[in-house]
Amino acid sequence: MGRGMYPPQPTIYVNNLNDKVKKEELKKSLYAIFSQFGEILEIVAAKNLRARGQAFVVFKDINSASNALRSMQGFPFYEKPMRINYAKKKSDAVAKLDGSYVAKDKKSTKEKRKAPDQGGDAKRVMEKAMPMMGMMQGMMQGMIPPGMQPPVNNAPPMPPRPTPPQTGSEIPHKILFLQNLPPETTEMMLTMLFEQFPGFKETRLVPGRHDIAFVEFEVDQQASQAKQALNQFKITPKNAMSISFANK
Repeated sequence: MGRGMYPPQPTIYVNNLNDKVKKEELKKSLYAIFSQFGEILEIVAAKNLRARGQAFVVFKDINSASNALRSMQGFPFYEKPMRINYAKKKSDAVAKLDGSYVAKDKKSTKEKRKAPDQGGDAKRVMEKAMPMMGMMQGMMQGMIPPGMQPPVNNAPPMPPRPTPPQTGSEIPHKILFLQNLPPETTEMMLTMLFEQFPGFKETRLVPGRHDIAFVEFEVDQQASQAKQALNQFKITPKNAMSISFANK
């Protein structure tokens, strides 16, 4: 076994391929030269720039793959010598054939279902709440992860208002004061956003004012966690929500 060779398996990794050859033509040509060594389950080649010049040839058995590797190593293919190695991992096609296949999305699904930390996972909150809130695409842009306070000089400028905004306080309080909310803001939308944080009690809109609201938590510390996670969060591309503590 040559230096850097991976353990034998039915899938071989072929690189140093001519990246000017179109994907479909490449796959047909690879099939033509490798099918002499045994049954091929699939050939995988990608179009993206990073994966150009590479392909995977999946045989039904290890012997076929080993024979192909030994025989075709350095073979001039479209004027370039092929470099062949065994693939690092078993292909899905082979795994399905021998019964060891496990869907790749199971792990990511479990991770998505994990409970948030005490401070709350703001990104997960919005991914869950967005379909119910019916907000426009792009509201995820500008999210501030939990535990990170955005630098003052990076905060988007507040648009001018027809009426002077009320001022909040920086003294911790269990009630948060929200400003710069868009016209489409609803109590349900804010509730879905803030209820993911521990200690959430209620959301209160101000009659006649769509741009401000209050959110109450059980204790000051819980309100502080939500404020830190969501201050300057962009509900829409033009509306970065400003959060301060309500005046005591």
